Amino acid sequence: MTPDPTQVQVRAACAADAPAIAALYNHHVLHTTITFEDTAVSGSDIEQRIAACAAHGLPWLIAHERESLLGYAYGGQWRTRAAYRFAAESTIYLTPQASGQGLGTRLYNALLAELRSRSLHCAIGGIALPNAASVALHEKLGFRQVAHFQQVGFKLGRWIDVGYWQLLL
Repeated sequence: MTPDPTQVQVRAACAADAPAIAALYNHHVLHTTITFEDTAVSGSDIEQRIAACAAHGLPWLIAHERESLLGYAYGGQWRTRAAYRFAAESTIYLTPQASGQGLGTRLYNALLAELRSRSLHCAIGGIALPNAASVALHEKLGFRQVAHFQQVGFKLGRWIDVGYWQLLL
């Protein structure tokens, strides 16, 4: 069912959201190449990931309509060395039915606003290629491509390129 944009809300994720986030993510883990994980994760795994972002002062947001999770986005550590502390890796996942409805733009804009409010300097998005929709979303929001690595991942029987897009906040 297509989400009703007037009913979609964006808020900070909490531990109770972890099982639904895991279910959404596991669809991509098991059936797509947009994540390089290849084993399903548990709600407990996601709960730990949400807590890790929070421990570093980074946001994790969800978009939902009533009780139905439609997507999530978060800022993770770009690298662990201290000099990287003003950069965040931005990540977004949507349910298949929520894609192409403008929700990605809304959720990503909310994430970018949260990153800016935390005085971060840049956001870096990694995209498994090809992925025209994700490239279009990033570029619509002002990201520009800064890297392209060829055949760095192998999943679902094929080699996958990865590109990186950066936005100075």
